Amino acid sequence: MCGIAGLMTIKGRPPEAALLHSMADALAHRGPDGHGEHVANNVGMVQRRLAIIDLETGDQPLYGARGSAVVANAEIYNYVELWDEFSDARFKTRSDCEPLLHLYGKHGDRFADHVRGMYAVALHDPTDGCLVLARDPFGIKPLYYTETDKGLAFASEIQALVAAGLVQPRVNEAARAALFQLQFTTGRETMFTQVQRVLPGETLVVRDGRVVERLRRSALPDDGAEQWSEAEAMARLEDALSGSVKVHQRSDVPYGMFLSGGIDSSALLTLMAELNDRPVRAFTAGFAGGRVPDERARARAVAKFVGAASIEVEFDEQDFWTLLPRIAAAMDDPAADYATLPTYKLAAAARMEGLKVILCGEGGDELFAGYGRYRSAMRPLWQGGRRMRGRGIFDGLGVVRHGLSGWRDGITAAEATAAKHGRSRLQIAQAADCVDWLPNDLLTKLDRCMMAHGVEGRTPYLDPAVADVAFRLPDQLKVRNGRGKWLLRGWLDRRMSCADAFSRKRGFTVPVASWIAGRGKLLGPMVAAQPGVAELCDPAAVARLYQSRGKRAGFAAWTLLFYALWHNRHMLGRPPAGDVFETLAA
Repeated sequence: MCGIAGLMTIKGRPPEAALLHSMADALAHRGPDGHGEHVANNVGMVQRRLAIIDLETGDQPLYGARGSAVVANAEIYNYVELWDEFSDARFKTRSDCEPLLHLYGKHGDRFADHVRGMYAVALHDPTDGCLVLARDPFGIKPLYYTETDKGLAFASEIQALVAAGLVQPRVNEAARAALFQLQFTTGRETMFTQVQRVLPGETLVVRDGRVVERLRRSALPDDGAEQWSEAEAMARLEDALSGSVKVHQRSDVPYGMFLSGGIDSSALLTLMAELNDRPVRAFTAGFAGGRVPDERARARAVAKFVGAASIEVEFDEQDFWTLLPRIAAAMDDPAADYATLPTYKLAAAARMEGLKVILCGEGGDELFAGYGRYRSAMRPLWQGGRRMRGRGIFDGLGVVRHGLSGWRDGITAAEATAAKHGRSRLQIAQAADCVDWLPNDLLTKLDRCMMAHGVEGRTPYLDPAVADVAFRLPDQLKVRNGRGKWLLRGWLDRRMSCADAFSRKRGFTVPVASWIAGRGKLLGPMVAAQPGVAELCDPAAVARLYQSRGKRAGFAAWTLLFYALWHNRHMLGRPPAGDVFETLAA
């Protein structure tokens, strides 16, 4: 796991060394264990390494036949099986990424179709004169690119492209509208006008510094639900989950997991405990004061049941004011999701415990239908159903001066693409979430907050074998009696009696609204005066918002605060100057 970047020039000259070094320096936090560089013909690639597998010989770039080279921000979980498949080949390392070169030699541009893992890959084939970029189907690992007069540049983080002077920090207004209304952005476009995403599951073929071909691999089965019996579905689920957790634990360094006490993480802990000889180290975030549900007691009971070591991390109001500027600085591709707050502190705690790898429950709600919005989407409009994300955060608040037009266009496009023949309303809603919400909010949050501390986040639910079972479950095995994740709950109930698997989902909440409201009189004018906010919002309305009460006002106030800090760092180039108030006053 690491950070990668590079450039393919237009005119055939080697990339400037200074550009490559600037990008590598900007990604140093992603890979504190080493660095590598490849320059050949008109291609240059750099890598910063976080050593997880093959600590001795796994440095990148890795080289294959006819001078081909690869750098990868990846964990290839089926590397053992690929070693067996290419048993006649002479491997130079024990790296999980070296088989990528052999897959490319056999399958060409479709090499990624045969990979099980999370990955952002750059492969240079000097014989064919091409650069190939590939990203995993769920978009677990990020990859961005820009096409400039120098050529095509790519990087694991947008800020590396900015640091090298390859793009200028200018706000993409359409993406900004989506961020304000949804808390995340959608599609290929980012908040930076010149920067685009390699889409989840996409492979780009680049020649002479320009994209010439795009291939796509789907994360989900294209067909509708299977009519499995509950017993058959349970058996398939058991095999898929067990196999996924097993391969996600392939590592040459210690690992742990994040435990909320909910269904998804409790199920992971159950399997991890069965597969490990030593107690699993489980990290749980908690919030003092009783304003929101605190999962620590429940997580403690779950950990005790399986003999795991429970490590509790409290996130309090002082953490909020102190850490938020640093979190916004880490989120160059912004997601105004308050779950970044505990994730960032949990990652720091894991690193302090000497861990480089953490298994996480992201994807469980999307694949097993855990959200309440899915139950609404299952019903026709005339029966009280509602379309997902039909109302934006700032609708009706009178804060934004000129409106936020087109903010839902990306969601509408994702829903249209998801509506394939044979899919139920529930499957369409799930598939739409997997296109944008999952990669551009949850997984971006996980990647940036973890990699800021040099920790790798692994997501066993987002595995092809698990997705193939979970997505194709009949609707009644996902949602029943007003509860989502029905089959997963049933599986956990059999394994862990203390998990209270059929209790109602309480949701994950951070008390940001109450923290902000307590300082709203001071904070409102400060946020209103920030350049990124002032160009879009009415200052008096912003000030009033920060003295309002209510869920919607609190969420809007949080979104504006996050955006103000993000804009200061990533558009104006101002690093954090201390806590929230010191940074806004700088």
